[in-house]
Amino acid sequence: MRHYHRTHLAPDAALKIADEFFPTIGAMRTSSLARSRAFSGPLGTMTLKIRPDGGHYTFLEVETDQTGESRLDRNVKRYFVKVRKAEMPARALEAAY
Repeated sequence: MRHYHRTHLAPDAALKIADEFFPTIGAMRTSSLARSRAFSGPLGTMTLKIRPDGGHYTFLEVETDQTGESRLDRNVKRYFVKVRKAEMPARALEAAY
């Protein structure tokens, strides 16, 4: 499954958050390039690619080996929330349900 997120954070900041977050869910980094990461763990494998988009935006693309809404996919969305919180630390994010 593929997930996308667009942020104002610098690519290095988004990679730092990924390097800190994904090991907490048991995913170990298997590949590390300048603007991408690969993680593998008991929930599955995923690839994170980051590229500049439209001037001051950063485009995050995550692809998992899971189908549907798996636990890994939900954790990818939690990663996007952490990126969003780092982008706007003063704003409180709440569930909409």
